[in-house]
Order: sequence, then C-alpha cells, then structure tokens
Amino acid sequence: MKVTVCVKRVPSTATRIKVGGDGKAIDEAGVEFVLNPYDEFAVEEALKQVDAAGGGEVTILSLGPEAITKELRTCLAMGAAKAVHLVHDAPFRDPLTVARVLVEEIKAQEPDLVLFGRQAVDNDNGQIGVMVATLLGFPAVPDVTELTIADGKARASREVEGGATEVYEVPLPCVITAQKGLNEPRYPNLKGIMAAKKKPIETKEPSLPDPAQTLESLALPPERSEGKIVGEGAEAVPELLRLLRDEASAL
Repeated sequence: MKVTVCVKRVPSTATRIKVGGDGKAIDEAGVEFVLNPYDEFAVEEALKQVDAAGGGEVTILSLGPEAITKELRTCLAMGAAKAVHLVHDAPFRDPLTVARVLVEEIKAQEPDLVLFGRQAVDNDNGQIGVMVATLLGFPAVPDVTELTIADGKARASREVEGGATEVYEVPLPCVITAQKGLNEPRYPNLKGIMAAKKKPIETKEPSLPDPAQTLESLALPPERSEGKIVGEGAEAVPELLRLLRDEASAL
C-alpha cells in the first residue's frame, strides 16, 4: 500500500502570537513551530494502515518554508519512508492554491490513500483535504475517528453533532482527514530518530498558480472587556437578567 500524508508546520498553540510590522503576517521572533497536531494523527494512521496491509510505503508531503525540515524529520522518525518538500516561503497561501499545488505532486505519486489532519491549528480552515479530493476526483471522508481498509475499500466512521456516528464505505484511492481519537500518535524513539537522518527529503520548487485569495490585513481580536459583578445569591438574578436583556441582548 502506498500512502501520502500531507502535513503543515504551525505555531505551537502554547505560543503567544504577535502581528508583524507589515500587518499581514505574524512576528516569528520567539515563536515555537511544531508539526500540526491533527497531522500527527494522519501520520500515525498511515503507518498503521501500511502495517495492517503487510507492507508498503508512507510518503510525507508538505508545502512550506525551508524550516519545515525539522517537522519532516519528525515524521520520518515516526516511521515514514521519505518526504517531499515543496519549498515556498510566502507567509500566506490560500487553501485552493495549496490544494492545486499538492494535487500535482500527489498525482505523480499515485497513492492508494491520501491522509490529512482535519485542519491546521493556525488558520483553522479545514478545507484543503476535501479540495484535494475534489480536484483529484477521489472520494473523501472528513473528520474520521475510525478507519479500516480491506478489499480495495475504506470503511470510515466520523462523529457528527448530537453524538451520532456516520459510517462510510468508499473505494480506494480516497482522501481521509484525521480527527482526534483516530489513534494515539507514537513518539519517535532513538532508533527512529537516528534512522530519520538517513531517509531522503526531496525538495522541489513548485510553480504556484495565481492565488484565489489575497490577505489584506491581519489583526488580533479585540481584548475582552472586564467582567461585572452584579451581586450575590438569588437577589442578583433580576439584575443579571436585566443586563443580559438590555446590555448583552442575549434574551
């Protein structure tokens, strides 16, 4: 089985973000970057499915700056066989443009399965996986929490609102986006880390199409106003209701 996993380098969710001087990108000074957490589930699932199939190859694919080599090495240390780095340094890349670039490389790889994290935690778009599937003409199941592959088909479960579970069966090749709960990503051990140093990372400079979107400005959300104490106990309820109705327009 051949599996391609698309990953992204993102700021850690524990990092304090500041807007850069140009107002169109974050100030990266002091920012810790990591492998997108949802992508860790995708990498782990690719490794599990290859093992279950009795063999195969997991290829990591990413579009991003030179610095993403660290995150690619992490994926290789987990057990992926090789990585392809599509080098592009622009801080903003709209989802459709990214999808179009990834599709050209995925076509060349001819995988049986394409995996993404459900979304990247920086922009939270959650669009690229299904866009790639549409452009490839592959069936897609997003936000998957359970995946079984057999007889050329993928059986995928996903949770929906209300606590219900939907189950889909689609033919391979297909695109799956991984949700938290799909698996427990492994930690690279010393043997894997040493082996990753010798695994290939192929670099390419893709030709990007004209962007479908442009970023005009970037700003942090306004600070929340201070809270208000309206009283204590049952006596405070009428005033609380009045404030919710008249000031917050919540009633």
